[in-house]
Amino acid sequence: MDPLTALREMTIQNKLDQIVRVNNEYRFNSTLSFPCTIETAYRSKQGNLYTLETLVYFITNLHIKHHDYIRNAGTHRIPAVTLLDRKPLIEYLHGRISSTDAIEFHDYRVNNLPIYPNLNLAPVDDVNFDDLESRVRVRPQDKNPIELIREIERPLRDRETVLECRHRDFYSLLTAATKRDEERQRVESQQRKDGLVAKTRIGDELGVDRNVKMKGGKIGEGVPIILVPSASQTLITIYNVKEFLEDGVFIPTDVKMKGMKGPKPECVTVLKKFSSRDRVVTAYEVRDKPSALKAEEWGRVVAVFVLGKEWQFKDWPFKDHVEIFNKILGFYMRFEDDSVESAKIVKQWNVKIISISKNKRHQDRAAALDVWDRLEEFVRSRSRS
Repeated sequence: MDPLTALREMTIQNKLDQIVRVNNEYRFNSTLSFPCTIETAYRSKQGNLYTLETLVYFITNLHIKHHDYIRNAGTHRIPAVTLLDRKPLIEYLHGRISSTDAIEFHDYRVNNLPIYPNLNLAPVDDVNFDDLESRVRVRPQDKNPIELIREIERPLRDRETVLECRHRDFYSLLTAATKRDEERQRVESQQRKDGLVAKTRIGDELGVDRNVKMKGGKIGEGVPIILVPSASQTLITIYNVKEFLEDGVFIPTDVKMKGMKGPKPECVTVLKKFSSRDRVVTAYEVRDKPSALKAEEWGRVVAVFVLGKEWQFKDWPFKDHVEIFNKILGFYMRFEDDSVESAKIVKQWNVKIISISKNKRHQDRAAALDVWDRLEEFVRSRSRS
């Protein structure tokens, strides 16, 4: 008989003490023995077949706790039965259940001879294997195990069906992704054209033809950049900077936001007409996201409206405030009747404080011209250097 059945019968008959290990084999009686490492028909949930050595050591050590059994088996270098297989294996070996899905009987062989149930063999030491092989008909070799598996396989999915998701509609995802890509391309295209926007608007807004010369300093390739805070509590933001610098009128940010249609602008182009005689106009980009600037774009930054907070300059490519305001012109906008404490930190920086009235809008133009005068002077000095 096979080793699993033999072990089960010995367990049911309470004769486990009669199983004797001699060298590398277990002797169940005078007529039946098996190699210790022979695989039994019991397959673990991990996929491997338990050896007879594993099952004998397991069933003879049920009196100890499982974690102690695992440790002892490791000490003796015997593969252990897993905790998941423990209960069903005990029930089968003790005869409480007649079978289980974990059992897979197959053709057991000793010295390349098949072992059949109820086959009475002489003691192993006395067996004449040549004579036994001549008297026992050996069954034909089974097919290759892989071929047997493939014969009963029923393919459920292939590479194509795995990629199919029934009852799922990915059209909305495709549409959303396409829209995001189109929006990104639109923004990038708009940013590239910011330096040319002035040329297309000059004729209408400033009354000059489109052949006007565009002037910018020698401060890197492209249109000069002015940075403003993204925080709405500051006076100058990307919402109202255009009206202040181009028209000399201060409009509160909340008023501009209420009247604005569409999303917040990524970039605003501000124009400055330097001379009506030679018809020269310069354009500046105004942005409020320094983190979005590329390394080469920092060379185009000429001015910044500061918030008066240290965190505004976090991750800027400069070592300290001294370096920042040596390379970039700083402005701090405040109402003229604000407390001195509001500008306490700013006074420690190399920054120009621009004061405007809360109510007298006719004075805004003088403040805007002050910004332009200082900015022109700074750009000229950078161009010379």
